[in-house]
Amino acid sequence: MNNQQVTSGVQPEPTRIPGSLAAVTVFGVPVRFHFTFVLMLIFLLFIGIGDKQSGPSTALYIAALFFSVLLHELGHTLVARHYGIKTLEIVMFPIGGVSRPERQPKPAEELPISLAGPLVNFLIAAALIAWMATQQGWVALEGLKEPTDANLAERIAAGNLALFLFNLLPAYPMDGGRILRSLLALRRPVEEATRIAAGAGQSLAILMGLAGLLWGNFMLVFIALFVYLGAFQEGAAAKGRIFTSGFLVNAAMITDFRTLTHGQSIRDAGNLLLSTSQHDFPVVHGESVIGLLTRSALVQAMLNHGPDAYVSGAMAREFPRLSPEMPLGEALPQLAGPAACALVMDSDDRLVGMLTSEHLSEFILLRQVTAAQKKLHPSHD
Repeated sequence: MNNQQVTSGVQPEPTRIPGSLAAVTVFGVPVRFHFTFVLMLIFLLFIGIGDKQSGPSTALYIAALFFSVLLHELGHTLVARHYGIKTLEIVMFPIGGVSRPERQPKPAEELPISLAGPLVNFLIAAALIAWMATQQGWVALEGLKEPTDANLAERIAAGNLALFLFNLLPAYPMDGGRILRSLLALRRPVEEATRIAAGAGQSLAILMGLAGLLWGNFMLVFIALFVYLGAFQEGAAAKGRIFTSGFLVNAAMITDFRTLTHGQSIRDAGNLLLSTSQHDFPVVHGESVIGLLTRSALVQAMLNHGPDAYVSGAMAREFPRLSPEMPLGEALPQLAGPAACALVMDSDDRLVGMLTSEHLSEFILLRQVTAAQKKLHPSHD
């Protein structure tokens, strides 16, 4: 945990990737499934059963590919753990898994972490090929075009080879893009290296999408869409890190805000919501901050308990806390959600400000405008 983050009591659970479902824990890491991944599994199972492939064989093939992707992500996780980087969660998407580290790896760390995943798939394929060579020999590639119960092992091996090669494409968010970023970051700033890798990912996604449309391969279009969105999001995050570099949280935090007391009613909170531009309200008891009432929690309490309910029953008692001296770029992950809010507390645990995702976006926008102005009028610098 970053030693510049003010902590008090139990920290809230990290924000999940939207659309992910609760699942199992493997090696201490939550593994969740995006709803699109579940739909994809059902679709593959539905179309996979044919004249020469039985239902159990189809299910086994899909399960084998699922575990191959999961082992791929666990490869990243275990190598990251070697460098002291905790994985917050693994989310399974239709195009593969996504591991969320608690911090951005350094370039020298990211290279082996990124290589670990594809290497797992390569080793699975190599082990299956070696086993088949001792049994019945390798089936010709032409024989893999039509799924059968007899070529199940060959198709699992081929699937792992495809995962190995696909993930090594030098475009973000694939592992090859992360490898490219780590190599570029040895000579360039990390944010610039990320922007280049994300740009390569978007370009590749556009080409994949066009190829899918020309060939009538809508699965390729589907994959291209996910790659593009992943590259776009990472590019936006890199831009945020660029324009927050060199600033502390106290440069962007809100200092003019209103608070609520734990004994006030939801009606009081609603009146304050209407009379100000503020959406989230710190809840205090004397000089101590004991909670945070968000707009969504306020509306939910109004619906479920009525306007006379107490604020203390609707507030969140665990909420993100930031230090005013914390680098602003390090606060970005805690404000990744569309309506995220963090309270800024000094070393004496006193409330000195608030930072919301909306306000942070405005800060970054002004920084972009300032940078563009300097380019247009360098003499004013």
